Amino acid sequence: MKLTQPLPPDARDLDALRIGLSGYNQAIAGTHLREQIASFIKDERGEVLGGILADIKWGWLHVDWLWIDERIRKDGWGGRLLATMEQYAGSKGITRFHLETTSFQALLFYQKQGYTVFGELPDMPPGHITYFLKKLQD
Repeated sequence: MKLTQPLPPDARDLDALRIGLSGYNQAIAGTHLREQIASFIKDERGEVLGGILADIKWGWLHVDWLWIDERIRKDGWGGRLLATMEQYAGSKGITRFHLETTSFQALLFYQKQGYTVFGELPDMPPGHITYFLKKLQD
């Protein structure tokens, strides 16, 4: 056996890691819905002007990315994207949501959408704070 040096991973090695970890997790936590989902805002030419990427895993919806082009940022699209994901998750029985944002991104926006801070990581990135937020629906 040998320990490899830290390098960009090979796809086959990543698959082995994913399969091994997934098998362990499933043995301990059981089988749960796992799905990656996305929704986009597109103009009439099909150009993406915003979107959201999320994962459903272990009974939670996790928002990975949410971005809106500055030209349409104040038009309510962010709230609609977030609501679309939450509604989709709800159709699958998922009523718990979480995400991260930083001090220079959209903390107030997420709080207006009903998310609450449950943790902070200072100096991530340097000079800023990463906030961890959650939202639980009844």
